[in-house]
Amino acid sequence: MAVKVRIPVPLQRLTQGKEEVEGNGGTVIELVRDLDKKFPGIGERISEGGKIRRFVNFYVNEEDIKDGDEVSIVPAIAGGKAVNSKW
Repeated sequence: MAVKVRIPVPLQRLTQGKEEVEGNGGTVIELVRDLDKKFPGIGERISEGGKIRRFVNFYVNEEDIKDGDEVSIVPAIAGGKAVNSKW
């Protein structure tokens, strides 16, 4: 089952600059494994120990990935320092 996967800019160096690639898998982790076969190194950037890394979000247009779905990988942005904050 093929799905479209949008690749964020920081990972595009692993997909030869492609913004969108195609992958297969019935679950997100199966999809990640398939992408890693096609684009070595991408799996370790977004998963660890068979699970998706804590600060990586996957957005799918439905609960289960189905043939023809479009998947977006969105790395979370964290950090920084509040200026003049009481926190």
